[in-house]
Amino acid sequence: MDNSRGILLESGTNELEIVEFKIGGTSFGINVAKVREIMPYETVTKVPNSHPCIKGIFKPRETIITVVDLPRYLNMEATADVKKDMLIIANFNKLFIAFQVQGVVGIHRISWTQIEKPDQTIFGGKEGLATGIVKLGEKLIMILDFEKIIADISPQTGIQLSEIDRLGPRSRNNKPIVIAEDSDLLAKMLNDALTKAGYSNLTITTNGQEAWNVLEKIKQSGAALEEKAACLITDIEMPQMDGHHLTKLVKEDEFLKRLPVVIFSSLINEEMKKKGETLGADAQITKPEIGNLVGLIDKLIL
Repeated sequence: MDNSRGILLESGTNELEIVEFKIGGTSFGINVAKVREIMPYETVTKVPNSHPCIKGIFKPRETIITVVDLPRYLNMEATADVKKDMLIIANFNKLFIAFQVQGVVGIHRISWTQIEKPDQTIFGGKEGLATGIVKLGEKLIMILDFEKIIADISPQTGIQLSEIDRLGPRSRNNKPIVIAEDSDLLAKMLNDALTKAGYSNLTITTNGQEAWNVLEKIKQSGAALEEKAACLITDIEMPQMDGHHLTKLVKEDEFLKRLPVVIFSSLINEEMKKKGETLGADAQITKPEIGNLVGLIDKLIL
């Protein structure tokens, strides 16, 4: 499968397509928007002193790609014959990564409302490892947090608070910011980074639906919008309501449409930028560029 055809789904429909794949007898999922290609397993070159879950590297075309041994990362049974395995080549956070899996089932088109946030005890309590669970028929598919997997293996790919230090001295800013982020780890890092940058009035929600409920309450309160929400920062991939649908709702609402919306997501590429622009997003930036995010917020809420 080659996903260079682009994003097929209409903007703001609160839908996504997932690739279902297998490890052992368990079904997992990855957002099609992250997938660039699915191919048979290829021989890889070992990398000395690399993380135990790094299988090695290979170069299928113009780019050298790191291969992650996903069964090993998940503490599941290793593949008896890797020649039968598949590689899902993903692109997010400006990285190309291949994930070794034990079989690819197919693609499902679903609504974010079908996805439930799982308990954190899944996979030995690794925080936020599965971002959502969807039931299709009698089958449960776990959608993995691939950004967290890579951040666990290579911490320098995550949000770096040192970027805030490089911004220099900053004054305290009490303007209210609403954040929609389903990853507990990233929500905490965002909170820490923005607080360090001087923004102290933060409302953090776990998905687009929760953020929309907050904004609806502000609208119904009769208060001035700027007093309760001066900026909205939203991820794209979230259970119940994604960031694109949230952006669409905000920008189509007469009261809320002047609220600056920043999409902060690992999925930002040229195709996704076009989608965000169509929906009216004021700015879009890829994770984990926290320094640039702060700079954008500074400009939007002056």
